[in-house]
Amino acid sequence: MPASPPATPAVRFPAPLTDDWAATALTVVMPTYNEAENLPRIAHDLMDLGLTGLRLLVVDDNSPDGTGRVAERLAEQYPGRIGVLHRTAKEGLGKAYAAGMSQAVADGAAYVLQMDADGSHPVEYVPQLLGGALSTGAAVVVGSRYVCGGRLAPEWGLHRRLLSRWANRYVSGVLRTGLRDATAGFVLWRADAVRTARLDRVRSSGYSFQVELKYQAVGAGFTALEVPIHFEERRIGASKMSAAVQIESAIMPWRIRFASLRTPRGGAER
Repeated sequence: MPASPPATPAVRFPAPLTDDWAATALTVVMPTYNEAENLPRIAHDLMDLGLTGLRLLVVDDNSPDGTGRVAERLAEQYPGRIGVLHRTAKEGLGKAYAAGMSQAVADGAAYVLQMDADGSHPVEYVPQLLGGALSTGAAVVVGSRYVCGGRLAPEWGLHRRLLSRWANRYVSGVLRTGLRDATAGFVLWRADAVRTARLDRVRSSGYSFQVELKYQAVGAGFTALEVPIHFEERRIGASKMSAAVQIESAIMPWRIRFASLRTPRGGAER
């Protein structure tokens, strides 16, 4: 695959949005596994944003702590605005996102937002991501930690900061997406970019799903925009970043790159 042009420079779009923009059909897809304590607060915060077109789809991988039941109670509290997709097994973040994003677009969402349930993606940036998409026409808007104005959680130690920056430089060197934060998980997608992504064929089961989708979108010619955010530490609970997920994240960029060399645009692998 040839090197892609640089992504659109970062911008900050002021909130609140106008009434017509606030009514845009936006579905927040939020995978959960043992997030029973975090989910209610973030769900209430999303509902209070004043985005009348916003809907939350919780994708729960049969959490043993009862997150699925918590999500169902929230759906009863906000009928028509919160939905729950129950999955029978824990297959990884990437597979959960693929299922949720496909469902959101099938249900009529004009935009889909990937967002974690742990509080690391501040709710107040949601209008900025949507505003950035609507004002520029970008198909992909990344909540970026590594453009001017972006910031990591102050609780992160030096080792974690260096590892995160190295991961992005590594991905950039292999895949050349033109993005400063290719590993970011706080990402807004226009519906046509989701349809083009071929989610049923996604290779990544873990966090490398974020990289794989951005690579596909940029390679397909969609414009990507980075909006600075202040990334936060998770509020409650433990990280899901296992050793197996880290190994997949290191190997996957090369698998994606080699697969693209075998696959003509719009065709099947040779």
